[in-house]
Amino acid sequence: MSKPDTVRFRHNQAILVAAVIAFIGALPLASARSYLLPVLLVPLAVAVWAWRAGTDADAEGLRLRALAGQRRITWDQVIELVPGERGRAVARLDDGQQVTLPAVRGVDLPRLVSATGQALPHTTAETPGQ
Repeated sequence: MSKPDTVRFRHNQAILVAAVIAFIGALPLASARSYLLPVLLVPLAVAVWAWRAGTDADAEGLRLRALAGQRRITWDQVIELVPGERGRAVARLDDGQQVTLPAVRGVDLPRLVSATGQALPHTTAETPGQ
């Protein structure tokens, strides 16, 4: 049996484009006075967050990535995956924590579960055309 690939969930790349445009737009302001240079850090931080943040899922577990840092959660720690508020996916852990999965929507849960290499319990094998 081959190991399933890692399924990656990332935020929309339009955020990255908007951050680049904001950086370019802030250049004249930041170059006008030296004390305004930190203004460039805001679009830069948004760009790095948009490029890096998200959720990776594979047969071993979940890897949640943020702007600075990451967290690994194994599948045996996850009690259930449920759609949360505002359409986001939430993992309920065995220690009582609820973790919102970055860049994963509730409708993405079947794709997330497929990363485990197991089928969803309620799905049946159907052939096309039936």
